[in-house]
Amino acid sequence: MIVLEMKAVVKPNQVLAIDDAIRTVQFIRNKALRLWMDASREDKIDKYVLNKYCRILAKEYKFADELNSTARQASSERAWAAISRFYDNCKKNIKGKKGFPKFQKNNRSVEYKQSGWKLSDNRKKITFTDKKGIGILSLKGTRDLNFYPIDSFKRVRLVRRANGYYVQFCISVDIRSYSKPLEPTKHCVGIDVGLKVFYADSDGKTVEIPQYYRQAEKLLNRLNQRKSKKFKKGQKPSNNYKRARQQYARKHLRVSRQRKGFVQREALRVIQSNDLVAYEDLNVKGLAKSKLAKSVNDAAWSTFRQWLEYFAFKYGKATVAVPPHNTSQNCSNCGEKVKKSLSTRTHRCPHCLYEEDRDINAAINILKLGLSTVGHTGSKAFESEILSTLAIANGGEDASTLVGVILSEQVSSVNQESPSILRNKV
Repeated sequence: MIVLEMKAVVKPNQVLAIDDAIRTVQFIRNKALRLWMDASREDKIDKYVLNKYCRILAKEYKFADELNSTARQASSERAWAAISRFYDNCKKNIKGKKGFPKFQKNNRSVEYKQSGWKLSDNRKKITFTDKKGIGILSLKGTRDLNFYPIDSFKRVRLVRRANGYYVQFCISVDIRSYSKPLEPTKHCVGIDVGLKVFYADSDGKTVEIPQYYRQAEKLLNRLNQRKSKKFKKGQKPSNNYKRARQQYARKHLRVSRQRKGFVQREALRVIQSNDLVAYEDLNVKGLAKSKLAKSVNDAAWSTFRQWLEYFAFKYGKATVAVPPHNTSQNCSNCGEKVKKSLSTRTHRCPHCLYEEDRDINAAINILKLGLSTVGHTGSKAFESEILSTLAIANGGEDASTLVGVILSEQVSSVNQESPSILRNKV
């Protein structure tokens, strides 16, 4: 499943219609959530019950009946997704808060399934056919929707952002069939992400961290102050306040897009240059709760990892996530543990006298762990997964993988990560 996004050209009356549809989605989701909260222990509330509840809401409220039936079902599915995630966290007994579902206050999208919309013959316009009155929207962008069969379009979303409205197409395709596998480079690399540099690899190369948020922080604070001054508590928001809030939101959107573009370019470059990429399996969510939260979020480590896995899956390369324990402390030359604080940026081993940058030393350790994970003879499940994938890529013929050999030197390669991250990727 991939997601292609195009900007929509909207008229003032269409803006009101889209906003009305978005508010209706929020209303249905919150009503479904309230039904689950008020249910007794004897009542079994599942996603099917919530879907049936949508029809009751449509009969009771006219504005809910105006929304397409599949869009109402998608709204109830959002509520059930929050509920099931809460149940899963309780079963796993995770530490801290379990994520009890909350009522939505600022919904920004409405999602249609395979009805309620229709693409034009040239795929440059889309018509929404429900009773909300959205009508025909022109699409702007370089994406060619004619490239995909119409039956592969599973869902369509209308998304409101700070700089306008966008249409997202959820397309069910095998992304590997639309891209040619890259030629093997016969090279593998380990990557250590950090806050001093964006990442350092096992070849000794470093990439500077752009820090887009840090660069825009002064302007963001100034825009936030301007917005706050125009807010009058207890009064209806003025046009000046709405305009100031819009400027503030647009700047935040620009920063997030800059960060995303940088991460995409770097991830693609790494995948194109290497057959196997090893990186740390960091608990970024936990690190983001520390005093370094602002810098960690600005570094976008999780997004970088997701795009690495996506491009590796797309182009037939391998990625391996390794445990981060002692990758910075151990000597990459002799393996002895050399304790050092975060402020110590140079690794100096007293045992073998090896000296190297701290991040590069960690990247070498990560690469060694990644290679040992891929070539581990005891990992039967992963080994069988590799063999089956290679057999499929080889037209059903048998294929063998040597221990410690770069996977893409043979027929194909496989990611150790779950392909679920392919969802919601452009």
